[in-house]
Amino acid sequence: MISTMESSAKGFPASPPTIELPLRGKSGRSGRNLAALLFDEFASKIRNGLLAEGEKLPTESSLVQTYEVSRTVVREALSRLQASGLVETRHGIGTFVRAAQPASTLMLNADELTAAVDVMAVLELRISLETESAGLAALRRSPEQLQGIRMALQAFEIAFARGEDTVAHDLAFHTQIAEATGNRYFGDILRHFGAQLIPRTRIASIHQPQRDPDYLRRVNREHEEILAAIERQDADSARAAMRIHLTNSRERLRLAQKTSAS
Repeated sequence: MISTMESSAKGFPASPPTIELPLRGKSGRSGRNLAALLFDEFASKIRNGLLAEGEKLPTESSLVQTYEVSRTVVREALSRLQASGLVETRHGIGTFVRAAQPASTLMLNADELTAAVDVMAVLELRISLETESAGLAALRRSPEQLQGIRMALQAFEIAFARGEDTVAHDLAFHTQIAEATGNRYFGDILRHFGAQLIPRTRIASIHQPQRDPDYLRRVNREHEEILAAIERQDADSARAAMRIHLTNSRERLRLAQKTSAS
């Protein structure tokens, strides 16, 4: 493919800046870097008004074909857009541009910045572990185990509606999924870490209601997506939903670190 610079040098008209060029052609780009490029592409379009509030983003398949990247890269980029509050995903419908959000005032103090490094490491472990856990649970869960996952989610929703602490129910939801794999080691690892798995138990200022009132609502929607995939016994969708959920947590923490360091 001839780049814009090469085209101009050879006398051909330069490509318009809005034309979507494949990202794979940028040699030396890893999957993570490609995801960052795709995120930057759409974040810029949203912030500059090229994608309006309520506008639907192209489907995953369309993005894979247009930008010549893997589905994993696309999902990573969409996850980062969700974590940044720029888009929202509606189950079975698609991904849409959200209304402009107030600028974040999130800051971490010195102790929280130190804790954040360790929390990030735990999240990396969880992404690897629980993504596969969700896929196995979708394939192996019994009706009773499915009901256990559903009840944990319902308990989370009730506590959230009452303004009560949701950490125990959040942990129970993930532990119930681990138990549904039929492999006891998944559950053993989650129980070993306990409530430390949940970032907001260690860095309180990240998701104080007055700073991020929609946070628990987003978490609940992400949990619903995971449950729906497990209920359908759709292993690929369960893995994707869990990965998006945990990656969103990681990206929210990264944003907090970046804001505090600047």
